[in-house]
Amino acid sequence: GTKFVHVFYQFARYVMIEDMKKLSVGTGIPFAEAVMQRPEDMYIAKARHRVAYNKLLQILQREDFVVQEYKGKKR
Repeated sequence: GTKFVHVFYQFARYVMIEDMKKLSVGTGIPFAEAVMQRPEDMYIAKARHRVAYNKLLQILQREDFVVQEYKGKKR
């Protein structure tokens, strides 16, 4: 349900940030630090979060639909 999607989104975000931290060590690219900073305009940040969250939800729903269709045709 929606709680699972939210937890999954938060976990994916955490993994992405940790991966960026590891990959940016020694490169002189402060990208990971920039991701962790709080944005100046929280309204825009929240809007971007909603867009990303809804896109992830759409992708998961589409994947579930394809899996259900595949299972239906398999029988």
